[in-house]
Amino acid sequence: MVARARSWGPATAQRVPYSQTKTRDGYRTDGSGYASMALGLTKPGPITVDLAKPAYTKPIPMTQLLQGDLVIDPIGTNTARMVVIFDRWTDAGHTAYWAYQQRAGYGTDHRIVTHGLKPGTQFRAYRPVNIR
Repeated sequence: MVARARSWGPATAQRVPYSQTKTRDGYRTDGSGYASMALGLTKPGPITVDLAKPAYTKPIPMTQLLQGDLVIDPIGTNTARMVVIFDRWTDAGHTAYWAYQQRAGYGTDHRIVTHGLKPGTQFRAYRPVNIR
């Protein structure tokens, strides 16, 4: 799954540009399309809201994140919702983590984020249930 996430050239000159209307290999080049591609789901993949449903994932505590899990904010409009693919914690205190992400204004990225770690956040952790 992580090998597929890396196939879009995160944080390199070959990264895939972000778009909610364009596709690459049949997947939308937005956040949910990128996560769907990495999970090996049917093209073009579900939208962010649907990735947080039992057909694709199950909720888990943020403290139990493993490589390949998703951190999703399914609330709001299509410009506010977001999904990232958890890679690894940056430290033993779990204060931040590396994630793969398809983000607006940049494209495919691999960077340190804190989504879901602060009180009151709408981000939640999910474990995929249908990986190919």
